[in-house]
Amino acid sequence: MEQIELVIFDCDGVLIDSEVLSLQVWVQLLAARGIRIDSAYFASHFLGRSMEHVKAKILHDFELEVTDALTDEFAHELQMIFARKLTVTPHITALLESLRVPYVLATSSSPARTEMALSVSGLNRYFTKPQIFTASMVARGKPAPDLFLHAASCYQTAPSSCLVLEDSAPGLAAAKAAGMHFRHYVGGSHLTHVGQQGEDTLVDWRDFAVQFSEIMK
Repeated sequence: MEQIELVIFDCDGVLIDSEVLSLQVWVQLLAARGIRIDSAYFASHFLGRSMEHVKAKILHDFELEVTDALTDEFAHELQMIFARKLTVTPHITALLESLRVPYVLATSSSPARTEMALSVSGLNRYFTKPQIFTASMVARGKPAPDLFLHAASCYQTAPSSCLVLEDSAPGLAAAKAAGMHFRHYVGGSHLTHVGQQGEDTLVDWRDFAVQFSEIMK
């Protein structure tokens, strides 16, 4: 493996343990409209995807248009549940404080949702505006590599010198398409059933320090 010069974190399900909360909100809002989804559907079609993709999927599968009003309701309910229940993933702050190479986040979430999540979780101490990349910055979101390549370009780092930490299939596909190193983080509560599945899987952030000791303080 080439020397890692930039670490790229996904946000939801990687930095913050938020995916189970997003699932709860979608289940509630769609059930109120006569639509039932479960965690398997959420993982297959919503996890790691932009809101535009989610809206298109709901329209295609259930013939329900996700209006601006429904989008606003989702954002409001998500903010409420984040305020009550959002936590960071275990040991992530210790990892961030110990990295000795630059790091950024690259997320399919909107800028507003990302800012809110970082503020509620306290991770805004670690990520300033130049370190935050959202799908709104590129033409194609994950699984296209555009967002990761954009982040690498802004930091003048070759893709082969980047390491991506992702929890979703679209995110992992984007990392591979970008020609970057990657690890599949499964320490979020939405992936507790996955467990260790090979050298590319990370269950615990403390294992990161062992695998990548050369970029740790």
